[in-house]
Amino acid sequence: MAKRGEGIVIRDAHFPGRAPIEAYGDGGFRFADMSHRGSLLCVPSGIYGFAATSMADLDGDALERVFQELADIEVLLIGAGDEPARIPSALKTALREAGIMSDAMTTGAAVRTYNVLLSEDRAVAAVLLAVD
Repeated sequence: MAKRGEGIVIRDAHFPGRAPIEAYGDGGFRFADMSHRGSLLCVPSGIYGFAATSMADLDGDALERVFQELADIEVLLIGAGDEPARIPSALKTALREAGIMSDAMTTGAAVRTYNVLLSEDRAVAAVLLAVD
């Protein structure tokens, strides 16, 4: 709770659970009857606001939470925006060595694939870069 005079306190965006993505576009996403502006990281512990805006922003540090939760993740989907892209080779190797299969595709394809795998109760995680 903010003390008098502190003003608004901004906390990191976090939804504590797994939920399908209901909609995407206009720079954000809708899920669990909420909306979020910006990119998302969806892992077993929840859905988090994510600072990355392009594939160039993705590395082991950016995906630290994925590596922390790797025991519960088999597949990492990366929604790379409007255009397909490749996962940086060093990151792809690190994920493979950690036992996580990874695939990059457009954000729309990643959202659809994530929702299907989630509905099948699969051990899936996703990086979803926001698109307009």
